[in-house]
Amino acid sequence: MAAQSSGDSGGMKPTLGLTGVTINAMALIAPGAFLWTTYQIQAVPGSAPNMWFSVFLATAIAMLTAIAYASLAKRYPEAGAGSSYFFAEAAVLHKEEHKHFKYARLSKFLVGWASHLYYWIYPGVMVAFMGLVITYIIQTFAPSFGAPWQEVLVCIVFACIVGVIAYIGVTGATVANIIINVIQILALVSFSILAIVYRATHPGVHYLHPSALSVIMPHDLGGLIFQSTIAILLVVGFESATALAAEAKNPGRDIPRGVLLSLVIQAVIFYFLEYFAANFVINDSYKSAAGTGFAAANASAAPIGDMAQILGNALLGGNGLAYAMILAASVVIALVGTSLSCLNTGVRVTYAMGKDTELPIIFGFLHGRFRTPHVGVIVLTVISAIVGSYGVLDVNKLTQVTLISNIGTFLLYGMTCIICVVAFVGIAGRSIFNTVIAPVLGAALNILMLVGVLYYAITSGGASQTNTVIAGVFSLAWLVIGFGYLYIRKLITGLPILYSPEHKDEKLKSAEDGGAISAVGGN
Repeated sequence: MAAQSSGDSGGMKPTLGLTGVTINAMALIAPGAFLWTTYQIQAVPGSAPNMWFSVFLATAIAMLTAIAYASLAKRYPEAGAGSSYFFAEAAVLHKEEHKHFKYARLSKFLVGWASHLYYWIYPGVMVAFMGLVITYIIQTFAPSFGAPWQEVLVCIVFACIVGVIAYIGVTGATVANIIINVIQILALVSFSILAIVYRATHPGVHYLHPSALSVIMPHDLGGLIFQSTIAILLVVGFESATALAAEAKNPGRDIPRGVLLSLVIQAVIFYFLEYFAANFVINDSYKSAAGTGFAAANASAAPIGDMAQILGNALLGGNGLAYAMILAASVVIALVGTSLSCLNTGVRVTYAMGKDTELPIIFGFLHGRFRTPHVGVIVLTVISAIVGSYGVLDVNKLTQVTLISNIGTFLLYGMTCIICVVAFVGIAGRSIFNTVIAPVLGAALNILMLVGVLYYAITSGGASQTNTVIAGVFSLAWLVIGFGYLYIRKLITGLPILYSPEHKDEKLKSAEDGGAISAVGGN
């Protein structure tokens, strides 16, 4: 085991039941936040009619991946905060044959390092979204607001608030996330109800979808593929439950359930509802200089806010602006939960790597009072403020950091699905669907979605092409730095990159005792 501080000897506190695990994962899949922040991108007129079915398809892909995560969490309840990082090594170490054992450390480091493209960048993307939403709210009453330094200041303050909540521990974060989830669910359900009522009471308006069936059906393959590359981004975050195993009272039971429940509740119930309503109601009375309907939505900085004003004016006694501001406030609150959940997940994987000495050991220390990986919280708060401040400056910079996070997400999900297959090879009584079919399909589809995201961005040319190249270069550089870090550690400490077979039993015992698997030994 990696050395730990004296204040770390007690480990994290197991305080979470099934509700706590599920609520923390639900906060990262935030329907109330993502409908507002992504509808503009999705409202591309040529492909927008496929929007609802693309969300359905993305949810199906996410569910396959979630099944792989749930299966691994059930097999390795001792994973603690390590999540996929732990699974990657344990899946190899538990094999009877030694011929692939030497790759155990390399596989776990690659998974852990790649996951940080997601977990260290994604909170910053949420901070940037927060800056944009708050700017929208303030500009409604003070049009002169929105100078770059003002938006950057908003991002820094928001990052610090989220960091403070994460610093005091997952119990406080769980309470906050319960409140946040209730608020955003009430807000999006109210929007959905108003949208459906509006259509029922305004039959003379020309709606872009002639019927409810038209909303939920795919319309063309090319448009569906394009929409799916966006929609997949809405459903990430279910896996965050697996990083809470050290704080779960019954991880073997509650972590797998929390993974699947969070996705079912947020995506199958609420995403399906709100995307149906938003597409069911959009019509030609929504106008802007760019056109009507989807064209107007695609040109607006806040199309859901615009639609909320129309609904509020028609159905709430002319109080459309007030309703739009209330909805925007709920988005701000939802973004707090999303950022908090991702930051909590990210620092726990970092903690596992620090405890395992795969990152500087200081990341493996826990706060003496709150029992949180406080060093990681501080570092990730600073990173989130920097990334958010960069992304809020203009849409191209926001696209770049979003793409970097997306690349990390698809790599992590795809590799975890492959790990699931490896982990259950030769296990008697395994479920073929849960351990072979679902993860194989999940791996293939995550890789295809990553290729799709990159393909459509590059082939579109212009700024999209430039942004994708920048994100790709950064991601490749990140992986190169990772391998460079491994090699430098080998030169300085003598720690080999590949394990040797004689240390297998030692590492397995370390894993079974609870905690990260030690990276010691080799030839």
